[in-house]
Amino acid sequence: MAGVDVGGSGRSGRRSLDSEINMIPMIDLLMVTISFLLITAVWSHMARLNADAQVPGPPRPDVEQEKVEPEKQLHVEMRTPDKFVLIWRQGGTVVSTLDVPRKDDVKQEGPTRVVRYPELAAKIEDEWKAVGQHRDPTDRKLDQVVLHTDNETPYSQLIGVIDAIYQVHRPLAGVGTGNVQKVQSVPAFNVTFAIN
Repeated sequence: MAGVDVGGSGRSGRRSLDSEINMIPMIDLLMVTISFLLITAVWSHMARLNADAQVPGPPRPDVEQEKVEPEKQLHVEMRTPDKFVLIWRQGGTVVSTLDVPRKDDVKQEGPTRVVRYPELAAKIEDEWKAVGQHRDPTDRKLDQVVLHTDNETPYSQLIGVIDAIYQVHRPLAGVGTGNVQKVQSVPAFNVTFAIN
């Protein structure tokens, strides 16, 4: 135990006023306070945002930047059972719209039920040849397709639409050995799903 001398001496005939003060609770309180301060210091460091010179925006505000046009995207809507809707959009602007009759070509291949859409594949290929942006064999980017479906669309129909989109091919110059570049045929589109 730690003790504290509160003064007084034994010469004046009085008894001494020495008493012991329990220091353990005070030390415990100090330890808890120090640990609380250390922990909150770490949390306040984690809540900071790093700000540096690499922020979005033009590098020089005094120089006018060229306006970059957003790329066109093909949106395929298969929400109704009687037709597909092909919509070319550039940013938020609708460029063109085309309705394609929906005819399910269902075949049983072993235990698997396969759905194909040959008319959809032909229309998507025609649309890509007319409006597609990445047709040069040296261009490594692919055009984008956004697929819109409802929540009840069967998996086999989704795969059939994705297969129809992937039937459209384009040449792509690949990297070969030495100075020789091989040109290979790849799907023209990259497919993503829209969030309902």
